[in-house]
Order: sequence, then structure tokens, then C-alpha cells
Amino acid sequence: MASERITVTVPGPDGDREVGLSSPNRVIWPEPGITKHELAEYVVAVADPFLSANGHRPVSLERFPDTVDGERFFSKNPPRGAPGYVGQVMCTYNSGRRHPQVVLDEPAAIVWAVQMNTVVFHPWASLAADVDNPVELRIDLDPQPGTDFADAAAVAPALREVLAEAGLTAFLKTSGNRGIHVFCPIEPTHEFLDVRHAVIAAGRELERRLPDRVTMNWWKEERGERIFVDFNQANRDRTMAGAYSPRALPAATVATPITWDELAAGVDPAAFTVRTVPERLASVGDPWAGIQDAPGRIDTLLEWWRRDLDAGLGELPFPPEFPKMPGEPPRVQPSRARKIGD
Repeated sequence: MASERITVTVPGPDGDREVGLSSPNRVIWPEPGITKHELAEYVVAVADPFLSANGHRPVSLERFPDTVDGERFFSKNPPRGAPGYVGQVMCTYNSGRRHPQVVLDEPAAIVWAVQMNTVVFHPWASLAADVDNPVELRIDLDPQPGTDFADAAAVAPALREVLAEAGLTAFLKTSGNRGIHVFCPIEPTHEFLDVRHAVIAAGRELERRLPDRVTMNWWKEERGERIFVDFNQANRDRTMAGAYSPRALPAATVATPITWDELAAGVDPAAFTVRTVPERLASVGDPWAGIQDAPGRIDTLLEWWRRDLDAGLGELPFPPEFPKMPGEPPRVQPSRARKIGD
């Protein structure tokens, strides 16, 4: 028996496209009963702000052949047979490898990604026109055990002040889970390592101001019940769930741009789901509209980075899959290092 298949009509810059959708009634999120067809309808509804935030750049696709409770895998290379409206760009990775990566340039390409069982979209911080130089400085405020979204929300305004002192305008979104993502548009004048150092400089300044509530410690055993500033999310090929991307979580929450006023009023990140975000956009609009209109520069943050180097604060650890980097401390967790030294 042939599998069920429908055609979704998707408006776009070159007119309507017809995108095939197989198994449209397959349930992706069992708890709310959201199907593949409903996910396709969602991405069509949010296509404009989604592409504004995530389009025209390399993107990794987190794909789920069954439900979000089942197997998952990441896809970067455009698969054989991808339609011509799905873009690609050659990327160089930290290992030195090079290969093309998917680029989404129009609404039909997002629906195609859903047809390929994509649930979570992970865009790079750089555009396809210049993949080596980010257009965003991204800071992940990551709650640790014993803390939650409210704790991240309490420190985010202080981070906003730090970034403003460095000449940057901060935008924010929910992570779709417990964290908060803070994005600053920047001119694409520095490569990823420089932007990582700018993030470290901002995080260290925030930690100095809120030492009991914020930590820059890479090793989990040293973080305590504080908000971790995950500086390694600024590395090349390290990505966060994009704005308006669904998350593979039971309630089908969405990583959603919010305003600073909403954060201060006690916004509930669980309220933003595949079923509620389209109505939110229709009623309040996109808080990230025009985010790239006035990008800033990271010069001041890099001055802070050099100041901290002169004060004896050096490079911080990189993720384990990265090659050993210049000036990086040993990749040995502190408790193990103490045992080795005993």
C-alpha cells in the first residue's frame, strides 16, 4: 500500500511552490498530539520572521524519523535529490574539514526540511555570504541544577547593561526550555575566535558583578547553583535552536523572541508552543523585526579581553571535539587533576 502523501502549497518570493509531505498524520509530539502536517503549517505561518532570523546562513537540521521521544540525528550536508530552491554553502570546520551545508532561503525550503523530518533548526551565527565572520554575538544563559528560567531572567538585565557599556544592543529569546539566549547584532568584521573572546569578556564582567548568581566555570562540578554563561556556544559550528524553531520537548515549545518588558513582567517560556506562537506573531508582531538594522562592533569587548589577559586571566577550555587550541588550559576536570597530582 502506498504511504499517505499530501501536497502543501507554500507562497514564496518566486510564487507558490508545491511541496510534497509524506506521512502527514504521523504524530511528532505525542503529548499534545501534534502531527507532521501541523508542523508544516506552523513553519509556513512563521516563515517570514523565521527566515529573517535563520535564513541565508548555514543551518544544521535535527531530524526525528519517529517522535521527539525517539531516535534523532543531525544533518548538515544537502541530501542527494534536494530541490533546487534548497541552498547550500561550503563551510570549513574546526577540524579543517570542508563540506557544503544546507541554507534555507525561502519558505518552501523550510517545509522541505519538515518533510525530511526536521524538528529543530540550528543556524550558524554567520551568513552564507561570509561564513567565517559572525553577524551575531550570542550568549547562552544556562540554568544549572537548582536554578531555573526565573534565575536566568533575573541576571539577563545585568548582562544587557554590560553589553550596552560595550556599545552593543541586546535582543533576547527563550531557549524553548529553561534558558535564555541573548543576541547582539554585530558587523561581520571578526572571525569566530574573536567573537568567542568577546563573549568571554562579557561573561567575566557579568560574573564579577554577580559572583553569587553567575559562573563562567566550564566544569560542571565547579558551577554550583548559578547561571552558567556558556561561552563555547560562540565557537564555529556550535549552534543554538534558532528563533521560532520548535524544540524536541514534550510540550512542543518554541525558542521565541521576547521583549525586555515581557521578561520583566514574568513571561512564561512554556506558553510559547507550535500551537500558540503563530497567534502571538499575529497579535504582537516579531520582537526581532529589524534586529540587523544597526549592528554594533565588538572592539570594546576585545579591549576587555586583552585587559583580562594582562591581568592573568587566560584562554578557557574548548569543547572536547575541538582540536587543542593555543593557550588553552588542560582539558581535565579539576577533581580528576587533583587526584592525578596527589
